[in-house]
Amino acid sequence: MTSVKQGSDVAEPAPAPVFRARGLTKVYGDGPTAVHALRGVDLDIVRGEFVVLLGASGSGKSTLLNILGGLDTATAGSACWTHAGQTHELIGADDAELTRYRREHVGFVFQFYNLIPSLTARENVALVTELAEDPMRPEDALAVVGLAARTDHFVSQLSGGEQQRVAIARAIAKRPAVLLCDEPTGALDCATGVMVLEAIEQVNRELGTTTVVITHNAPIADMADRVLRLADGRIVESHRNPHKVAARVLQW
Repeated sequence: MTSVKQGSDVAEPAPAPVFRARGLTKVYGDGPTAVHALRGVDLDIVRGEFVVLLGASGSGKSTLLNILGGLDTATAGSACWTHAGQTHELIGADDAELTRYRREHVGFVFQFYNLIPSLTARENVALVTELAEDPMRPEDALAVVGLAARTDHFVSQLSGGEQQRVAIARAIAKRPAVLLCDEPTGALDCATGVMVLEAIEQVNRELGTTTVVITHNAPIADMADRVLRLADGRIVESHRNPHKVAARVLQW
């Protein structure tokens, strides 16, 4: 698909997808007790896009995110990742390839922060930067999420929202091309969750990080470029927001 600027005869090619999935299927178990988590999902996500995945528990959201992030593999179908002009097939990749992909290109943020309580915010972020090829300084990553003044505080000295922002700083410190967030506000109240979403929004806007967020809170979808709704392992609705809403005005 191409787009044409008004008043111009020159067609601009549509952005190439970072992710391209075709017929993506995931089945857990076999026989009459088999669980079909994904049923032939087709999906493209372009560079720099902010995508929100909505759906009830068991709709396939987390399974889809885990496959895109190299944490799980599909039963059938294809899922490709394109970076620096090279396309890599995620389905069928061996453990070493998936480990390298996760380490070098993907940042994860989960509902639970998975921080080490005996370390400071800076030290928690530094655990990732020590493994990255071209990392941000931990202090710089914490500053991006508004925690410059809390770098030397221990986890126990931070609020839940601050801990989640440390988790975001840890995820972005290695400069990932993709940020995958699974219910990042699920354990937070609305006001605290909005602060976390503002940090994710800033990472997407200022660093150009392709961002996918799973949530069960429908109002959060208003801040996305595109919203995908899943049900019974299928994408049943896809729409693009004509006007994105800033995270700071969201309520749920």
